Amino acid sequence: MFHSAVRKLAVLAAAAPLALVAPAPAHAGSPVPAIIAARLMAQLPVPARQLMSQLVTKTNQQRWAAGCGLLGVDQELIIASVQQSEHMALTGDFNHVWLNGSTFVSRSRSAGYLQPTGENLAFGYTTADQVIAAWMASPDHRANMLDCTARSIGTGVTFSADGTPYYTQLFGRI
Repeated sequence: MFHSAVRKLAVLAAAAPLALVAPAPAHAGSPVPAIIAARLMAQLPVPARQLMSQLVTKTNQQRWAAGCGLLGVDQELIIASVQQSEHMALTGDFNHVWLNGSTFVSRSRSAGYLQPTGENLAFGYTTADQVIAAWMASPDHRANMLDCTARSIGTGVTFSADGTPYYTQLFGRI
């Protein structure tokens, strides 16, 4: 059930209208028909969907200001991002490497994305502006966001049982 929900989330987040988002490069499967995306959109929790969209928009705004190209939304990176956020929300394990040894690279590849370049994590922030500000204040997170060789992004937001939001951003070169 989780994998199905993640796939639905990926499809819907990719289909959601986003400001300052370049089209995702065509590298996998065919597009989801609009009618299916519309049906699935109704099933997503609005706060998570909105935050995911805002993270992409605000990241692209930062990239634009720095002279980098805009990122396209990638479904496979969304799947891997949502899985990471879900893992953190369920386990409280705020870590790039899971206990089983999986990393953002192995999780992205498992989701079908072959060239991941970076991952940003956060939790507890209530707005996308707060998360972006925190990431931009951190040299490593900022470097991921402003890596001008990146072409794609996937974001994931999941809320823990107590309502704490967990955020993941994944970047890639395809």
